[in-house]
Amino acid sequence: MNRVRIHAGIVGLVFKNGNYARVITAGKHWIRFNEQVIKYNMTQAFQAPKALEILLKDQVLAEMLTVMEVKDNETVLVYENNNFKRLLTAGRYAFWNHLIDYKFITVDLSKIEITENIHKALFSNTQLRQYIRVFEVAAFERAIMIVDDVFVKTLEHGTYHFWKNEQTIKIVKADMRQLQLEIAGQELLTKDKATVRINFYAQYKVIDIETALMRNKDYEKQLYITLQLALRAFVGGYTLDELLEQKETIAEAVLNEVKTQVTKLGVQVLHAGMRDVILPGDMKDIMNQVLIAHKKAQANVVTRREETASTRSLLNTAKLMEDNNMLFKLKEMEYVEKIADKIGEITVAGNGNVIEQLKDIFSVNK
Repeated sequence: MNRVRIHAGIVGLVFKNGNYARVITAGKHWIRFNEQVIKYNMTQAFQAPKALEILLKDQVLAEMLTVMEVKDNETVLVYENNNFKRLLTAGRYAFWNHLIDYKFITVDLSKIEITENIHKALFSNTQLRQYIRVFEVAAFERAIMIVDDVFVKTLEHGTYHFWKNEQTIKIVKADMRQLQLEIAGQELLTKDKATVRINFYAQYKVIDIETALMRNKDYEKQLYITLQLALRAFVGGYTLDELLEQKETIAEAVLNEVKTQVTKLGVQVLHAGMRDVILPGDMKDIMNQVLIAHKKAQANVVTRREETASTRSLLNTAKLMEDNNMLFKLKEMEYVEKIADKIGEITVAGNGNVIEQLKDIFSVNK
């Protein structure tokens, strides 16, 4: 016989003539010559040398082992002393009891929601990452979740993890901030058949994400078309002059027209405005000519008004001078003073009286 020492933390399996006989633990044991001992470290998972079903018939050995059965659609997280150690795929596994505190979390990979008590820090672990799908929804977004082409739920902002399997997951997002839509360079025909190009804008916000994403395809394009048609309809009801004068009124009318319609798109139009009304080159020349003519007419009216006022003033002055001889003399002296200001020099000819000659020059017969 041979004596075999089994140290603490080691287990020995005794085989007689190749068949399992018994299990021996820490201590000294006598082994017959036709028996063989295989030692196992209890800190390691048990790798059965024979079919595990045969070994587990020994009740003593069975009580020393924890056996895990992992199905095809499952995986098992193994924790040793509360620290994640490894993942188990489909198969049968055995672990030694008592020396290490094992914890096992079985995951059903046929579902998508991660309902198991797994810390999120493990989601980025190399072993576990291959079984997880990750989706990001930004702080300014909301999203809808579609599984196998069926709407499941609405997602708020955050990071979402789902088990990876044959089911398809689609996350469709929508920006929940206030957005702006530009309708640029629209060539429209006014009521008086004038062609204009209009730049129009609208500010809007998504208020019902399910309606916007589930009940409508490309809700932004549909909003664009709705605003475009409303703008076209209103511009066609105004002449060019009315359009230029009532830009803000038309923008407000378009806004009121589309408010009810766009609720079917899951959005709300907050504000709308007409940025530019651009006329063709020839139309610009005509408008400039009209403007110049209008301004000239205004200038002529002002000139005639001033001339009329001046004439009326002269007439009133003449009537006053006719009735008042002193006022006439004062006016006469005023004009003499003005004439004198224009005379550089005075030449007196002959030998007449100088004073009399000057009097003859400036005298005005009444």
